[in-house]
Amino acid sequence: MPGLSAELVQQLYRTPPDRFVAARDAAVAEARRAGDPTTARQLARLRRPTVAAWLVNLLAIRRPELVADLVQLADALRAAQRELRGPRLRELSAQRRAVVAALVAEVRTLAAAEPDAPPASRLPLAEVEATLNAAFSDVEVAEQVRAGRLLRAASYAGFGEVPRPQLRLVTGDEDEEHAEKRPPRRPGAQRGRPEAAPRTDRAAERAEQAERAAQRAARAERARQRRALDRELAKAQADQERAEAELTEATGHERDGAAVLDGLEAELAELERRRAVAEQDLSRAKLARRAAERAVTVARRRAGEVEAAVEALAAEEGDADAGDGAAD
Repeated sequence: MPGLSAELVQQLYRTPPDRFVAARDAAVAEARRAGDPTTARQLARLRRPTVAAWLVNLLAIRRPELVADLVQLADALRAAQRELRGPRLRELSAQRRAVVAALVAEVRTLAAAEPDAPPASRLPLAEVEATLNAAFSDVEVAEQVRAGRLLRAASYAGFGEVPRPQLRLVTGDEDEEHAEKRPPRRPGAQRGRPEAAPRTDRAAERAEQAERAAQRAARAERARQRRALDRELAKAQADQERAEAELTEATGHERDGAAVLDGLEAELAELERRRAVAEQDLSRAKLARRAAERAVTVARRRAGEVEAAVEALAAEEGDADAGDGAAD
């Protein structure tokens, strides 16, 4: 879609369907304010995807490497399916079911991480699975899946090259919903050719290519899972080491705190003992002070009495001296 930013289109198609129209209209208004009517018209022509199509788009946008593996495997499978029969077809069918099941599980994980996604019980995973199966059989569906621009789910009920009347995929405006018909093969067109042996060799070669592609996809998936587990293990080990270091540090702080508390409690006990001794000394000092106060009071009273007696005696002596002088 010329004139449109691929990033903007991806942003719109990874928006949940119930918010798609509002996000698209906001982008149209922004383009008009920026003086870009062509982009505004192109944006306005974008149609809202169904929930199933949105989930497939989300897979293509968030995990393009998985969708690329699907397309690569689908190419090899389509080449092999034109010629193979019997056990080999059953083997390829089992490989396809395993890949589709893994992708559906990844879609469920991606949807759970989206804040505005429908609840898990309401996800149309059967339509997602049908679309991914159709991508294995039809190159146009595979390209739409890889582009992340689906509007409707696709379906296919057969095996091998997809018959067009059984496939419905909307890739443009809503009035463009149709499926082109492929010219039927002529009965016997594949019979009677003189190249039967070379064709068998090509079939075997394609089968080997399909098997190698499936093995590569399986190895890539195992490698991806191993890398993810290695990252998780490294993170868990780092968390463990950090937690153990924190535990050691906290244990040391606890031990130091206990030692400080023991020292303070010993000092407190000594202070309590000294306080008791000081209180006893103070009590004895108070008793001694009171006894001294009483002794002072008694001594003052006695001194006053003696002073009075001395004064009385002196007065008597003065009177006696005066009487003797008058007699002479």
